Amino acid sequence: MRASDRAYFLLRSDIVEWRLAPGELLGEVEQSARLGVSRTPLREALSRLMAEGLAAPHAGRGVVVSPISLEAVTDLFHVRLPLECAAVRLAAVRGNESAFTALAEEFAAAGRLIEGDDGGQDAYYALVARLDQEIDDAARNAYLLQAQKPIRTHLARVRRLARNDQDRLLASAREHEQIALALAASNTELAEAAMRVHLLNSLQHLLAPHDGHRPPPNHREEHHG
Repeated sequence: MRASDRAYFLLRSDIVEWRLAPGELLGEVEQSARLGVSRTPLREALSRLMAEGLAAPHAGRGVVVSPISLEAVTDLFHVRLPLECAAVRLAAVRGNESAFTALAEEFAAAGRLIEGDDGGQDAYYALVARLDQEIDDAARNAYLLQAQKPIRTHLARVRRLARNDQDRLLASAREHEQIALALAASNTELAEAAMRVHLLNSLQHLLAPHDGHRPPPNHREEHHG
C-alpha cells in the first residue's frame, strides 16, 4: 500500500471514529510523525479527505477536521431518506427472509449491548452496519450503492453524536427491529414506512437541543456563526 493511501485510511478512520474530533487541527508535522509518513504523502491524504468533506482548510491553521453543523446534518438526511427508502423497497422483494429474521432477533436483544460498556455500544453499531450490508446485498443495485457510499461515510461520524444516549439507542434498536421484520415479511410498504420513521426520529434527535452529557462539538457554533 502506498504511503499516501495508508495515511488516508488511518486518518479517515480516526475522523469517522472521533479519535480526531470536529475542528481538530491536522498539523502536517504532528500527523506525519504520528502516522510514520513524510509530508508529501500526508498532503495527498489530506487532499482526499478535503474532497470527501471530512477535512477542511482553515485560515491561519492549515487543515482541520470538518465541523458537524445543523445544516450539514439536515442536508445529509434529505439526501439519505429517498436512497434508503429505495434500498429497503428493493430488499423487501429480493432479500433473504431468514437473514432479516435473524437480524430482527438480534435487535430485539440489543438492549444488553447498549446498556453495557463502550465495547457493547461498538457491537451495537456493528450490528447496524450488518443490517445495512444485508440491505445492500439484497437490493443488488450498484448505482444505488455508489450513491450511498459518501453519505454513509458522513453518517458514521454523525451517528457518534448519539453515543452514550441510551434512551435514543434503545429506541433506535426497536426501530431497526421493525425494519428487519418488515423486510423478513417481504412487505415493501411497511419496510419503507419503518425506515422513514427511523430516519425522521434520528434527525429529530440530532437537531434537538441536548443538555449535559454530549453537546456536539462545533455543532451550535457552526449553526449560529
